[in-house]
Amino acid sequence: MGRPRTNDETVKERLVESATELLATRPRESVTVRAVAMAAGTSTAAVYSLFGGKDGLIEAVRDEAVAGLFQSVTAVPAADDPLDGLYALAEAYRRWGREHRHLYSVLFGGVQSFKPSGAVGTSDPIRPLLAAIDRAVAESVLDGPATSIALSLWVTLHGLVTLELAGALDTPTADAAFRSAIHATLRGWTTPTVFRSLRA
Repeated sequence: MGRPRTNDETVKERLVESATELLATRPRESVTVRAVAMAAGTSTAAVYSLFGGKDGLIEAVRDEAVAGLFQSVTAVPAADDPLDGLYALAEAYRRWGREHRHLYSVLFGGVQSFKPSGAVGTSDPIRPLLAAIDRAVAESVLDGPATSIALSLWVTLHGLVTLELAGALDTPTADAAFRSAIHATLRGWTTPTVFRSLRA
């Protein structure tokens, strides 16, 4: 009988899934190659064969999280109103976080560093947001540096989603807080003319 394969896509997916859950629910130092392999029902050799070790596996988890969030925000259709488009992107971010809480925790919970001020790649989830902000600035709806606007919106979003995933907010409270906080953040960056029209 031949040796079982340890480097096929099925095993790879199981290892990433198991590593995601362990990284999101346990201290990082306790997430060993052996622990992940056992959770995935495979051998430690598979981890080294497929990912080169623990660091490579963690990077694969992060890559999956980034790709998933990017896919979610890029699927948002363009809106006629720039503010509506930005709100829709915020909704997509929140929806992805709620549907992929373990990946969200791994991406933004400190297991892998996240640098919102770093260079923006072609598949970076921040790219659609920056493009929407650039449009809003060009149309004199928002006023300010795009990176500053994006960071303030992300800080608001991250706080809301983190509290929601932690169970600190029930659904009605989270829904209401999301609407008011996102609208308030966007309103704070609007031009005086747009601000007056929103407040009217």
